[in-house]
Amino acid sequence: MRIFQIMRQEGNMLYFATSAKKAVWQELQENPNVEILAYADNVSVRCSGMVNFYVDDDTKRWIFDHNDVLSRLYKSYDQLEYFCLPIAELDYFDLSPTPPINQHFDLMAGEVDNGFVGERFSK
Repeated sequence: MRIFQIMRQEGNMLYFATSAKKAVWQELQENPNVEILAYADNVSVRCSGMVNFYVDDDTKRWIFDHNDVLSRLYKSYDQLEYFCLPIAELDYFDLSPTPPINQHFDLMAGEVDNGFVGERFSK
């Protein structure tokens, strides 16, 4: 498990950057299947997919130029490794309403499974 800042989003594609010296970079190359989880204000979103290690040079430069932290830690965009996550599946949970809402999206197949948390877990 790691904490990552999403550097850029385009549609269902999320972009990230890291150092090749970090263990996570080697781990991702050994097993590119990942899940990410975000939570705020009673809403959680879980995404899964397989990391893609090809990121074009223009996107790498944009990420570096638009992130203040990276420019403080590294002298140039090419000192980092970049990867992207095309989100294959997404689970959306909203615990605010009664009953809470649970939606599953299979973005590869274009399918949506709507339901309430109580319905999904009582079956």
